[in-house]
Formats: sequence, structure tokens, C-alpha cells
Amino acid sequence: AMQLAGRWFLVGMASRCSYLAEHSHQLEATVVMVTVLDGQSLAVSTFRKMDGMCWEIRQRYVPARASGRFLLKGRGYGSKVDMVVGETDHSSYAILYYQKGRSISVKLYGRSSRVSDAIVEKFEQRVKAVGLSEDFTYYFPTYGFCDSADEFHILD
Repeated sequence: AMQLAGRWFLVGMASRCSYLAEHSHQLEATVVMVTVLDGQSLAVSTFRKMDGMCWEIRQRYVPARASGRFLLKGRGYGSKVDMVVGETDHSSYAILYYQKGRSISVKLYGRSSRVSDAIVEKFEQRVKAVGLSEDFTYYFPTYGFCDSADEFHILD
């Protein structure tokens, strides 16, 4: 968990999410700040613009039984999300898997807003391995980030 701490940029995402497909032309640059609580849980703050305003979305992932696995408990039955660290070198990139029910998505994070072609290739191989294609893969803008939000634009 400690190695995931710090600032990450959302570089790419693969998902069958219909909302993402319909709004892919509106993707916003996204920064994630990860803080490790009690040495094992991850406090994740996601900063992104919505309607031109910077928002912070706060989530807490608790460690699951196996190393590199975390759980986000949602409200209500069937709303939990499993998160697995697929591959990372902690200094430049991380490929994470998210599973909710039967749907799976893969996210590529970088320590900077751009990653090497070799890392993008690894990400795309991981995406294909879970049965997603480039039709379901989206890349995020590399400019226009926000690092903070005022108290009225925080979602817990």
C-alpha cells in the first residue's frame, strides 16, 4: 500500500461502461492523490473538472485478504468494488483492475500525465487479456488538471 502513495495521473481506462462511451468526448484530465491510512487502507482523492468546476471525490479502499487487493464498500447491496493492483513499478506507472459484479474495468495511472509507449502497450495487452478491445479504451487529456477543490465541491 505504501508504494501507491502520492500523486497519480489517470492516463487511460478500458471499460464497457455505457456512460463512458456516450461521454468519451467530454473526458477531463484527472489527478488522483493516494494517502495510506493506518499503514494499509488507501484514502483516494480524485480531482477532476465537472462543468468547468474542480471537484474532489473521496473514496476509501480497505485491504482485502490478498496482497495488492483492496475493497471499496459502496452504499447498499452489491455496490462493492474490488480493486487489484495488476502491475506497477511505483515510480512511473500502475495498472489497476476494478471489478463490480460481473463488469471489469482496467485503469492506467502514471506518475506524470504521459507514459512511455512501452507502458501503453502493456496496458493494452492487459485490456485485451480481460476481453476488452480498443473500442472500449479511452485516453484522458494531458492538460487542464486541478489539484484542489473548495469545500462546496467535495463528494465523499
